[in-house]
Amino acid sequence: MQTTTLSFANLHNHGDLFANMLRARHETFIQHAKWDLPQADGMEYDQYDTPASRWIAVHEFGDVLAGIRLTPTTTKCGIYSYMIRDAQRGLLDSIPTDLLFEEAPVAPHVWESSRIFVSPRVPAKQRMRVQMSLISEMTNSARELGATSVICLIPENGNRWGRRVGLDIDVIGPVMDIGGARNACMRINLINKLH
Repeated sequence: MQTTTLSFANLHNHGDLFANMLRARHETFIQHAKWDLPQADGMEYDQYDTPASRWIAVHEFGDVLAGIRLTPTTTKCGIYSYMIRDAQRGLLDSIPTDLLFEEAPVAPHVWESSRIFVSPRVPAKQRMRVQMSLISEMTNSARELGATSVICLIPENGNRWGRRVGLDIDVIGPVMDIGGARNACMRINLINKLH
């Protein structure tokens, strides 16, 4: 099992890995979870898949087992910035505007994590190992990018799970039903665990 952080600058070094990750997102979010998302050629994508973002893939023999997208909170592309902030600004119909207790941050040391998934094909006995690889690569990549924190919209028990795997997580928004699942915005603090 390998973990790779992809960027537009290094996609050419990794063959079909980026396309396979978008295919795995399609399988996870569109086929399995039944989300209504943009798609083309069996791949899921959205307005946040830009050169500003990075993508973490956990993969084995070309098969993507899990993934995360990291986006700087300072990014802009037309009217869009990053998912949580754009939801708060009322630009995304599928996410409530009151998802944060405070105004969404815009700072070079804060990144957003989105499109977090573990493939539904990963067996239960392997899921924790895959999740640990994904989180480890995400925190390492975020730190290398200068992040001291990462914000995300995840299932409401994410902070308890995160603490079990050694993450320092704060809840930064109310628990809300989004697409039939109870989610909340959380912040992963990276500054306390630099080693």
